[in-house]
Amino acid sequence: MQLSSLAGGGEPNCAARAYRPRRSSPETCRPILRPFPRRRPSSAAASAAGASLAPPPPVAERRDLSRELDVAVRAVHMACSLCQVIQQSLLRRGAAHVAAKPDDSPVTVADWGVQAAVSWVLAENFPGERLSITAEEDAAALASPANAAVLDAIVAAVNGSLSAAAGHGLAAPPRGGLRRGDVLEAIARCSAPAAEGGRRWVLDPVDGTLGFVRGDQYAVALALIDGGEAALGVLGCPNYPLRSQWLRHHHRFFRAAARLAPAPPPGSWHSGCVMYALRGGGGAWMQPVGGGAARPVRVSSVDEPAAATFCEPVETANSSHSFSAGLAHHVGLRSRPLRLYSMVKYAAIARGDAEVFMKFARSGYREKVWDHAAGAVIVEEAGGVVTDAGGRRLDFSGGLFLRGLDRGIVACSGGALHRKIIGAVDASWGSSEL
Repeated sequence: MQLSSLAGGGEPNCAARAYRPRRSSPETCRPILRPFPRRRPSSAAASAAGASLAPPPPVAERRDLSRELDVAVRAVHMACSLCQVIQQSLLRRGAAHVAAKPDDSPVTVADWGVQAAVSWVLAENFPGERLSITAEEDAAALASPANAAVLDAIVAAVNGSLSAAAGHGLAAPPRGGLRRGDVLEAIARCSAPAAEGGRRWVLDPVDGTLGFVRGDQYAVALALIDGGEAALGVLGCPNYPLRSQWLRHHHRFFRAAARLAPAPPPGSWHSGCVMYALRGGGGAWMQPVGGGAARPVRVSSVDEPAAATFCEPVETANSSHSFSAGLAHHVGLRSRPLRLYSMVKYAAIARGDAEVFMKFARSGYREKVWDHAAGAVIVEEAGGVVTDAGGRRLDFSGGLFLRGLDRGIVACSGGALHRKIIGAVDASWGSSEL
């Protein structure tokens, strides 16, 4: 794996201010976190719990996963802060440790660092369980002496992130932090063969790495798969703007405007957001990166195609813009597509900033579970619909890949739009070259 610079030139040195986690009292440094309270906690109780997390609605009777959700939300907040620091470094220096995978897609210190940090947090908080984690990155290349500098950068990033663990209500690492072997072990823990069915965590440490190195949108995605379905999902979107109109611009323009504007007040959602949901919990929630007051999110009420906004991937390597464009015209979608990196597309549907997300893969490409699990459950709990192009719910029981996927993925804000899209797929598929 040869290192190269994919950060690109010409980016203004105007990254958002680095996140500084709040200080916590020693009482918050507990290896076992309290689950979400059933009622909204007082400000004192929220402070004692570390980052201020909003309580979800009552959990489905089949299983109480409130503690798993609590740990996952805190871990993603911490991971987002790690990514913000590294992305700012990429933008300032114009070059950093960025490698190319065998498929030529980029991987960064942030990808490996987030995977190691989240893996370590899950292992520390669920020590008595047979922990199963499926994630995107592989530690094999990092063990090579030729990549010692990259590994050292990852270790430094992980320890920098975990040093703020107490501020997120998480257990702190041992004195002196993690060493090379600890970090490699944490990354490798996520590389075990993905068992079909059963219960496992699914992590995409930096979804949309190309957007990340270009200073644009990306996401940290963590989900728990139980019995083939996404039981909970957490989606960290550090560059997601408060105003939906900013989504149509490269994030560098938002950063430049932010530098000219007065400093935002606390809780203004200036620094991105974390969305989360528990299946059967009755809703999805959003709060600013780093913690703070949360609010429910709900899909848009738009059900007429002419008024709807649809999302699609930025890159065309694994999806067809031409088929999506033809399908949009057939259905009556008139707005130009909102092209976004990563699972931010799911966040846009859940928050009501868009109504349709369509992805139809090119022949031979298989959709991976970590690219959809967290986003799908959040959209569904926010009131939306997510299926394959045949109208069937996504099946996450097949190891690394979605099982039995019919042609593509369609996520909509409501049933009426969804039925129109599915009908148009059936009518148009015969002429498709996919």
